[in-house]
Amino acid sequence: MDLHRLHLHGAEAVIARHGAELQALRLGDTDLLWDAGPLWPRHAPLLFPVVGGLKGDLLRHRGQALPMPRHGFARDRAFTWAERTPAGCALELRDDEDTREAYPFAFHLVVRYALAASGLRMELELHNPAPTPLPASLGLHPAFRWPLTPELSKAAHRLVFRAEEPGPLHRLDGRGLLTPEGHATPILGRDLALHEDLFREDALIFLQPRCRSLRYEVPGGPSLVLAWEGFPHLGLWAKPDPGPSFLCIEPWAGHADPTDWEGDFSEKPGVFLVAPGATRSWSFSVALGGEA
Repeated sequence: MDLHRLHLHGAEAVIARHGAELQALRLGDTDLLWDAGPLWPRHAPLLFPVVGGLKGDLLRHRGQALPMPRHGFARDRAFTWAERTPAGCALELRDDEDTREAYPFAFHLVVRYALAASGLRMELELHNPAPTPLPASLGLHPAFRWPLTPELSKAAHRLVFRAEEPGPLHRLDGRGLLTPEGHATPILGRDLALHEDLFREDALIFLQPRCRSLRYEVPGGPSLVLAWEGFPHLGLWAKPDPGPSFLCIEPWAGHADPTDWEGDFSEKPGVFLVAPGATRSWSFSVALGGEA
């Protein structure tokens, strides 16, 4: 079975075996996720074992230079169902001969989804079964509808952070690599007014955001609260388009190669290490209404 549908008290979600990807989320009367239309062909890909791009799309480790696509390979791999219930599921991905050609490490990645009437919770665990440290990055890339409902104006939408976010903001160069200089943040206090021009130069990247939650809202329409744990960075991205499109709100543990970085993947800025035999965990939730 390639898809698993979750149902509970009117809330619905669809999870795909391919990439362990959330492909649909309906809370109340609102479809919240981008429909993978022509503008961008994904819904909410999982980023592993890298977030963003590596220089030359190569993972360098112990003298080897191994091909690694932007955002890694997990989003394009078939996971295995570990559990399926009417309101939840779990999927897992383990290393194999194919993954080790690009990423020469043993790993066990588990992704769990749990649906409630008011929202969806996602939990992730990365276990290191090897006797040596496991270097990795991991991130989420959910694309929410923008506007949230068709009759609303895109320009009326905003993000409200739990606390003030003074920045700085970071950007990518033309190769998708992280530039060293910081930029003034477009967030005014706690509020970020959303418009296409924000994303003319690609993603907005916050390497040290204060907050671990925010509210995506529009007057007269739905309000979503997103919260996460374990992810120290945040990316915001959209493809500028005057029509209905999407807004990606992306908690990350890791980021693209800095433009001036040269070195082993295990020492790259943004990479974390999982100790031998240890497990690292993260969580992400989406709920209707309320405070961030």
